[in-house]
Amino acid sequence: MLDALFKISDHNSTVRRECIAGLTTFITMVYIVFVNPAMLAEAGMDQGAAFVATCIAAAIGCFIMGFWANYPLALAPGMGLNAFFTYGVVLGMGYTWQAALGAVFMSGCIFLFLSLFKVREWIINAIPLVLKQAIATGIGAFLALIALKNAGIIVASPATLVQLGDITAAGPLLAIFSFFVIAALLYRDFKSGVLISILLVTVIALSLGLVEYQGVISMPPSIAPTFMQLDFSAAFELSMLSVIFALLFVDLFDTSGTLVAVTQKAGLADEQGNMPRLGRALSADSAATIAGSVLGTSTTTSYIESVAGVSVGGRTGLTAVVVGMCFLLMMFFAPLAKMVPAYATAGAILYVSVLMLQNLKFVNWDDMTDAIPVSVVLLMTPLTFSIAHGIALGFISYTVVKVLCGKREQVSISVWILTAMFVIKFAFLS
Repeated sequence: MLDALFKISDHNSTVRRECIAGLTTFITMVYIVFVNPAMLAEAGMDQGAAFVATCIAAAIGCFIMGFWANYPLALAPGMGLNAFFTYGVVLGMGYTWQAALGAVFMSGCIFLFLSLFKVREWIINAIPLVLKQAIATGIGAFLALIALKNAGIIVASPATLVQLGDITAAGPLLAIFSFFVIAALLYRDFKSGVLISILLVTVIALSLGLVEYQGVISMPPSIAPTFMQLDFSAAFELSMLSVIFALLFVDLFDTSGTLVAVTQKAGLADEQGNMPRLGRALSADSAATIAGSVLGTSTTTSYIESVAGVSVGGRTGLTAVVVGMCFLLMMFFAPLAKMVPAYATAGAILYVSVLMLQNLKFVNWDDMTDAIPVSVVLLMTPLTFSIAHGIALGFISYTVVKVLCGKREQVSISVWILTAMFVIKFAFLS
């Protein structure tokens, strides 16, 4: 039955191999159930409810991707997108978390519409590769700033904006230790290096009396505080429209990059690099975002950690389904998630930022018309503390530099349209 459903033998795989791949992917990305609720709690959301919402949203996304698109691609609330939700929309722009969830829901509906009518595929193919790389690196730099801030390694300064914090304090020291442990374990090919690091630092914090023991296993917390709490009253405000627009394109580029990486690693793309069932994969991502917003979490998206499962043989949607089942079981470990301090997850966030910054190696630094927009996005995303502003300034600088340097033919119609929209945003909507 499984072979007929997922065409396992057609992909030269086995049920056992797919299950092992699913467990491998889950172990590499399960850190999100500790990081995401803690980040959403800073926006004022109930951490226990956000934990359950994270697990269920991830499971739904994985099931849709597995059964509908038949890709070994796992989904969960996305790093970077949750940072934009908390620090950009709620703490930065002053919206309630309920209004932010409404924006996530609306962006998910737009995602789905664009996916069903293949507009989203057209946008993915029309956006220059260098801008996709720039967005990934910009988000990476933004995550690094958040990780260092949460750990207390950098603090605010009235004279220089930021400065080095007290790195001899327990929190910063444990965050630094966590990051180094992750580096050492992953270098030695421990797929669960991130999870081990988070749990190790939590145990150390418990032994030092820095956190209070609350248990490990229990019935899942109530999801009621966040379930169906969407607020659409601000949905059509000009500033909120820019938020929906930013959520749309951040998820768009993140998903497209992940799909390309995973399908190429798995050998699922054809000779021209085209991905079969691309529309279904994009629709799965969109539907998961809608479901996640209703449950009470930020945008759900595809995870690059899926490459870990692919590397051990995952080739079909059964891999994703196994990941989804693991996320459902994870709901019973809520007490453990509540005990994890912010500095324990800071190392994981910093590690994710390193992965995203690796896109810099693909940039042609000898071509200044490529190097300049990448640098703009890389610098302005963390310095403006806004992914949306970083993307907008990157598009504008790309178009201006290409035109002034006599490379107007490299600016596609879609880039011209997006640039014009971003210019209008800064001129009239900021």
